[in-house]
Parts: sequence; C-alpha cells; structure tokens
Amino acid sequence: MERIRCRELASSSSFCSTIYSEIEEVGWEHLVRLGEDLTFLSFRILDKKGRTHTLEIVVDETYPRSPPSISADVPCMFDLEWSIKSRLKDVVHQFQQHLGKLEEFWSTLDSIDQSLLVVDPEQAHHATTHRLINIGNDCFLMLLIDALDPRSLPECRFIGSDPKVNALRQVWRRNCKRWMKNKTLPENLAITLETQLPGPPNIQKNDQQIECGICYAQCLPIDDELGAKSGSGTDYTCDNSNCSRAFHSLCLGDWLRSITTTRQSFNVLFGNCPYCSEPVAVKINSKN
Repeated sequence: MERIRCRELASSSSFCSTIYSEIEEVGWEHLVRLGEDLTFLSFRILDKKGRTHTLEIVVDETYPRSPPSISADVPCMFDLEWSIKSRLKDVVHQFQQHLGKLEEFWSTLDSIDQSLLVVDPEQAHHATTHRLINIGNDCFLMLLIDALDPRSLPECRFIGSDPKVNALRQVWRRNCKRWMKNKTLPENLAITLETQLPGPPNIQKNDQQIECGICYAQCLPIDDELGAKSGSGTDYTCDNSNCSRAFHSLCLGDWLRSITTTRQSFNVLFGNCPYCSEPVAVKINSKN
C-alpha cells in the first residue's frame, strides 16, 4: 500500500510539474483561472483586432497521452491536432489561428452594429451569429450569418404583420441574386430590399450611459468618507466600442475586488468589464 501511495504521489507531482511548466510557456499573464486539481485551465487570448476571447481547457490524468477538451466563446470550434509531443502552447497557437479565420465574421457583425438599428442582442457575445434588425414599419429582420463565409447571402427571417412581411419577402426573393460578396452586408441589404434601412439612434452615448452600470445611480452619495469622490458622476467608460458602459471607478473597483480572477499591480486593478468581459484597469485609493 505504501508503494502504491508513493507511486500516486510521484505521478501527481509529475503531472503538476508538467502543467506548471506549460502554463509558463503560454504566459501566466494570459491565465484567467486554474482549477485546484490543475485539470481545468482558462486563458485570455487577444485576436488581431484586440478582441478578448476565453479559451477553456480540460485535461485528465492521462495528459498528454490523450488530448485535452477545449471550448471557447466562438461561433464554431476547430479540430484540435494533437500528438504525444503536443503542449498547451500548441492548443493556444491553434486557437489563435482559428481566431484569424473568424476575423471577417466579426468585422461583418461590427458593420451591422454600426450601420443598422440592431434590436437584439444589445450586448453580443463573440459566439453569437445572429442579429435582429428593426427595418421600419413595425417589421424586423432576423439575420443568421455564416461564421466561415460571412459575406455570403445570409439566412433571413422576416417578423411583423403579414401584409408588410409578405411584401418584403417578395422583394427579397426577387433581388437575392443581386447579393455581391464584394459589398458590405448593410450595402447588400439596401440593394436587396430596395430601401435604405434605418441606422442606429443618433444619440450620444454619454447621454445614454450617465448611470453607473453597477450602482445604477448617476452620482455617488454625498459622504465625507468618499472624499473628493463624494457626489461625483461616472468617471470610467469601458473601452469596448460595442459596450461603452459607464461606471463610477469606485463602484467598479469594489466590484473587481469581489472577483477572484482580478489582479492588482500597485494601485491598479486589472479585470474584466461586468457587461462585455473586455479587459478593464482601474486605479484605486491604496488607503482603502
């Protein structure tokens, strides 16, 4: 029994050493979460446009003889190429290559969000492949975008009153052959539907986002303990243009402290936006 226990400890020690050394190769700064038994790892990976993606990896005691299981916030996954000599850095490298193949997909969605009146989803996930668009006259267009061929004619569904929707369907069927891959999706929609679709509301984001995304108040309370922050408005905005949620830096700092994945360097907290999960960095009062 003692020999068996020693073998198990030696095996466990070897497994831990392997995982730690491979995390070192990927970079500890990319690690978001590590399970207590080291079988679950989560890495934060940036694509070429600076978008943040989370890659989750699950391994078992047979690693690296058997490949890990992977999942990520993408519309479709890739087939992992694995051998006995493969390491975690190879998984990350293949994931980065896969992100490169999806760049045009996300660029297409960005063009929709910036040019048309998108109703849903308001806070899109990187894996989301649809957009519900208000096209006027109480009618809506649901677009399903092909992640691997985003410039192709999308699958569409019209929503609204039957007479209006039926007329739109007829126009769509008549013109869908005019769809051209060298044009943007909003341009193709205008051609196919023979009308200029409404754009986003012409309202400055500062007017929309004056309330803090955490405490839902415009201003902090009047309190001597808050010092210069007493009664102040929102002073931090998420850098993600698709989010741009406003916060009191004090509220955001308190929220980040409650998250186990938050890192601190001197008087700066590094974490993720509570709305879109993009990276945020907030200065804090070191006395608090």
